[in-house]
This record gives sequence, structure tokens and C-alpha cells, in this order.
Amino acid sequence: MPSFAYPGVSTRSRPLLLATLSLLAPGTALAFEPELAVTVDASYYDDTQDGHGDQALNEIAGALAVHEHEEGTHGLEQGVNLRPTEITVGGTLDHDTEIRLTATVSDTGAVDVEEAFVATELPRGVKLTAGRFYSGIGYQNARHPHAWDFVDQNLAYRALLGEHGLSDIGLQAVFTPIGRPDIHVGVEAFRGDENERLGTSVSHADHLPDRAEAPRLWTAFVKATPSIGDEHRFRFGASTALFRSHQEHHEEGEPDEHALDGDARLYGLEAVYHHEAGGQQGRGDWRLAAEYLRAEKYLTITHHNSEPVAVGNSRTFVEDGFYLQAIYGIAPNWELGLRFDAAGLTNELPDARTGLLTDPGESRRWTAAATWHLSETSRLRGQVARVSAALEDGRERYTQFYLQYQWRLALGGHRHAH
Repeated sequence: MPSFAYPGVSTRSRPLLLATLSLLAPGTALAFEPELAVTVDASYYDDTQDGHGDQALNEIAGALAVHEHEEGTHGLEQGVNLRPTEITVGGTLDHDTEIRLTATVSDTGAVDVEEAFVATELPRGVKLTAGRFYSGIGYQNARHPHAWDFVDQNLAYRALLGEHGLSDIGLQAVFTPIGRPDIHVGVEAFRGDENERLGTSVSHADHLPDRAEAPRLWTAFVKATPSIGDEHRFRFGASTALFRSHQEHHEEGEPDEHALDGDARLYGLEAVYHHEAGGQQGRGDWRLAAEYLRAEKYLTITHHNSEPVAVGNSRTFVEDGFYLQAIYGIAPNWELGLRFDAAGLTNELPDARTGLLTDPGESRRWTAAATWHLSETSRLRGQVARVSAALEDGRERYTQFYLQYQWRLALGGHRHAH
């Protein structure tokens, strides 16, 4: 299939890159393969909800709905949008140690560190990663936006993990059994206080106990990639995560203001299939992917303005979601994509005061996209989606329209793909 592949660093440019990136490993004389990548992502967005449809997807009713909006959760606005420009520098030392720094620059000039890690291959099939990085759970989670098959994140991730997925500061160990390169088992320990949905830190210490000491987030995953020939690639996986300290504060300043404390768990299944037909520039290639996520929160009421008698009562919240998508290369440099995603199939939302269960219903969406790989460095994508969203004030049905242009230049190294 067409992909972002680029020419290497020129002889003139290589010394400059080496000098710049060697700052990541000062004083070394090791074999170093430097990399530099820049991604610009611009899009035009509109919908039949006066431009508020993408923001509404961050507010679909459920156990993990955003109640106190954080910066970066506002979604695409009507008209032209410039997503944060992604800049990645890094490289490989002696073919077994990877160093990578990825920063994003917003349209207002704000700089944010997306990833900053060191990954080292150890004997007996062990790979260690330390720093800030995307968790290895699931299929979509570790993929950067420039590698998405659609303009936006699927509903399962947006509702249960947040639009940016699960990333944090921590340590990861992945084990590949000797003689079984098709099996990967991973364990991660994260600080656990910077996530959009689960384990989110709150500032109302008066109503909540001290958070557990780090690491507050533990994850584990297993992935199998059986070999079935050069043209076919399968991957199956299962993941789980434990947020040891999950805290929430709702209705600040209102009569029903309340706070909850406890832990949360996440479970996931994934299946991915790639078929490489061998056609010119991706013609005839297939990519299928599906994931299911389920989140459970086990919380205790620590504060309630209007019902102090409820303090000490336990509450269990459940929400899930899934997506199924297919990408097909209809012609050289052209792909068509179809996706169905949903969230809230199994909603269990007990009222904080009475404990009675409510179910706002599931949100679902059909999405179609056409992608034209203009060159090795750029692509143009059109997308349309039909949404049925369960919001707190009722169900909304509307249509979304997207036009996206991406430009990505990568120089040097092994052209790392996220």
C-alpha cells in the first residue's frame, strides 16, 4: 500500500543532523542513525450541527464522559483547523537502542512533549522502554495521528481513553520468547495521573483522599502475529489496565456536588489483518482492524452536598465500545475506507445519590473516507460520517464532513513508523 517513505539524508545534511541529534547521547562514538520528521496536518470541518458535532463526540453520555473539560479536548471547529505540528528527532544507537523525542506545536505556539523515551534491546528477547511514551495496549493506541486511516479517532477510544489515547511517563518491558518471534508479552508501569478519562487527577483535595503513590497505572498485554505467508499478516491481542487511583469531582458549586474515589480497570481485545496483493502502489491491498474496549470503575462516595448520608456508599460504573474498519486500495495511490464505531453498548451508570442505574443509550457512527496519496510526502483525504450520539440532554443525529491535507517529511535512519 502507499505509505510515507522518503529519501535519506543527503551527504551534506548528515553531519548537521548527527551533530544536532548527538546531543541526545553526548560523548558517544557509537554507530548512530539519526532521524528527523515533521508532520503538518490541516483540515476543513463542517457538520449539520452548526459546527459543534465533533465537540459533541467528546461529551457523549456514559460512565467516562468529560465533566470538567481539559485543554485539548475541544475537538475540531467549523472551518479550517490546523492540528498540532509534530516534530520528531531521534535515532538508533548501535542497532539496539532507540532514542526518540516527539514534540507538538499548536496553532497558538504552545509546545507539548508527546513522547520522550529510550528503548533498549536486552538479551533473551527483552526490550525495555523508559520515559514518556504511548502504551502498547491495543492496536490504535500507539499510532500517531499522521498514521491514522481516518481523519479522527474512533468512538471507542474517544469515550474510554480520550482522543489522544493512553500515554504517560513510565517503564515498559516486552518479552519475546526465544524461538517464538510471533509472541510478544508486555508489562507497563506508569505514573498514572495525566490521562483524559481514567485515573484523571483532580484538584479538589478537600473532598478526596490522597492519591495512591506512583505507579498508579499498571498495564499488561499479549500479542500474537502468526506467520501465514508473505501476502497475509494477522495480529491478535488482549490487554488490561489497572488504575490504582481513580478520582472524580462532579457538579462543582451545585447542590448535588459530589466526589468519588477508588480504582478503575480497562480490558481490550484486538484483531488486525493485512493483505498485500502486490499491485502497483498499493492497488488491491486490504487492511482490516477491530477492537473492543470495556472500562469498569469501582468507586466510593467521599463527599455529597445534598445527601451526606450517601458518603461511604460504593458505586460501580461500566462502559464499553468497539470499532470495525476496512481499508482497500482501489487504484495506485488511492484508498477507500469504511468504519463503524460505537460506545456505550453496555452502560451501567448508578446515580451517585440513590444508586439507581441509568442507561443513556449507545452512540454510533458510520464513516466513509477516500485517501489520495499525492506523493511520498503528502496526502489528501475526504471523509463523511453519519452520527447518532447519545448526549446528556438527549439524542442527536447529524452528518459530519472533513477534508484533510497532510504533509510529512522524514529524513534519515530507518524511517520509524509509529
